[in-house]
Amino acid sequence: MYHTDAKDFIKASKRKTLKKTILRYNEYYQMQTIFDNLYKQSQQGSAFHHLYEIITSQENILLAYRSIKRNDGSKTSGTNRHNIHYWEKQNVEDYISYMQDRLENFQPMPIRRVEIPKSNGKKRPLGIPCIEDRLIQQAIKQVLEPICEAKFFEHSYGFRPNRSTENALAYAVKKINIDKCYFVVDIDIKGFFDNVNHGKLLKQLYTIGIQDKRVLSIISKMLKAEIKGIGIPDKGVPQGGILSPLLANVVLNELDQWITSQWQNFETKNNFSFPQNKYRHLRAKSKLKEIYLVRYADEFKIFCKKKEDAHKIFHAVQQWLKERLSLEISLEKSKITDVRKSSSEFLGFKIRAYKKKKKWIARTHMTQKAQDKAVSTIKEQLEVMKKSNCVKEVMNYNSIISGLHNYYKIATEVNLDFTKIHYKLLTCLKQKLKSIRTKKGYKTEEYHKKYEKYKGKTYNVKGITLYPIACIKTNRPLLFNTEKSNYTKEGRNILHKELNGTDLEILNYMKHHPTGTVELNDNRMSLYSAQRGKDPITGNPLIESLEVHHILPRSQGGQDNYENLILINDNTHRLIHVVNSDMIEYYLRYRTYPKKVIDKINEYRMKVGNERIMSER
Repeated sequence: MYHTDAKDFIKASKRKTLKKTILRYNEYYQMQTIFDNLYKQSQQGSAFHHLYEIITSQENILLAYRSIKRNDGSKTSGTNRHNIHYWEKQNVEDYISYMQDRLENFQPMPIRRVEIPKSNGKKRPLGIPCIEDRLIQQAIKQVLEPICEAKFFEHSYGFRPNRSTENALAYAVKKINIDKCYFVVDIDIKGFFDNVNHGKLLKQLYTIGIQDKRVLSIISKMLKAEIKGIGIPDKGVPQGGILSPLLANVVLNELDQWITSQWQNFETKNNFSFPQNKYRHLRAKSKLKEIYLVRYADEFKIFCKKKEDAHKIFHAVQQWLKERLSLEISLEKSKITDVRKSSSEFLGFKIRAYKKKKKWIARTHMTQKAQDKAVSTIKEQLEVMKKSNCVKEVMNYNSIISGLHNYYKIATEVNLDFTKIHYKLLTCLKQKLKSIRTKKGYKTEEYHKKYEKYKGKTYNVKGITLYPIACIKTNRPLLFNTEKSNYTKEGRNILHKELNGTDLEILNYMKHHPTGTVELNDNRMSLYSAQRGKDPITGNPLIESLEVHHILPRSQGGQDNYENLILINDNTHRLIHVVNSDMIEYYLRYRTYPKKVIDKINEYRMKVGNERIMSER
């Protein structure tokens, strides 16, 4: 089943930002048009035999680095002890050459295996490929994703661009409130990720349209990569691999299509403008079972109007999974629920329908398991705060509270749930914070935005106000907007369709004229967009002779990290570094700089150890 823990909650907002950022990255490296074409051709039923050339292109390989370098996982080492920092320092040409050579005769490196504790006391195996193989997986994923997205089921929400648990829950609630589907079929697949049939998966990729034999061969080798200490697997996809979530969706997409072909996507002779018109027609003219599917990764629900239909589809799905995908279900965890009589759980939420006048309305809570996990996580962090007594751990505490609130705020009864959590933690809060509390506390911008109206008791630690646990209100979950797509111009967000004054020709020039390390070159393109195509010192547009300036020079320990760089025009750069008085006079004689610009130049000159420029200008 899909697993959520505290880290998932904390990172929720980061993932939303990342999804938007990826669109900008695609445009940086001019891959967006290629991805759009793949998506369109896949919609039209095309087969793809020449994907290898796209995957191994310089632009796609650089985009792969760009896409994963900010992920927390990129800093985790594989069996060869390399992480993203190793490749940050390499020359751009060397990085591209290495990746292309590896793909030419791909042999995966052994996968590092770790086990993550679960709330039930068991452990979840996690496979961590070497960073080099993760970069290769990312390069492949970027090209396969638009092809797969064009074929995936509309109400599959897990590990897909722009979709979220919020959309999945909103759709589930809609089936109860609007469509009156009160019988819910829950199917729990035993160890899904560990039991995927490799041969079947490769055939499914081929059926979707991915028919490049070189690419399929690389994926096959990835699936059979040795797991250190375990051996070579004959089935399963490693949880931890970048490509694994996409492959998992490919496997279950066949299930999606089979279930939905029986009602939601049943083909009729008439072309109906709206689904509801088709459903009305089917109810009147057919004896089909009215069933609706919603899926998030390997966790899915089938909503039915009739109890007998629920029982039929339960057994049919069990048999289909066994015969077609060689997957077994857990009979202990799989069940049929009448939500008017008891609750059904989904993605950490508990759903039940209650009578309101003449209607049944769904109410949602955190599951008891989720509440217990929240209490346990907060207690652990309070203990860490008490022992370390440092600002960082106070900020981590606030991140945990904010993350929990962000994830569960879509539950209708979330305020009651967090009031219970707060009550359970009252004694712990008083005991753990007694010796480290401060009289006053700084309230962050997020605090003012979310908790300013909170009137209850607050705690200050290390001069920072802790986020209040019980201060949360419901945000109605939103249905997915089907017009959203990373692979159509109309579907892309306007913020990522426009580059805020940047010049695509300059970006193209930078892409084809790399300089220095992979990290330096990549940050150079990010800076261009962030600075909106302007020299931050003079305010003039950046031209082709632009240069990267290290605020703290390399000779003094400065690195190629984003925070230590600015992108400026060559003449501005010379004025920062030049020490010869005649040359300074020469540059100033032929170009007029206002005093405020000279003052800015002097700030940077002093940071590199040069004297101020004296000018009357």
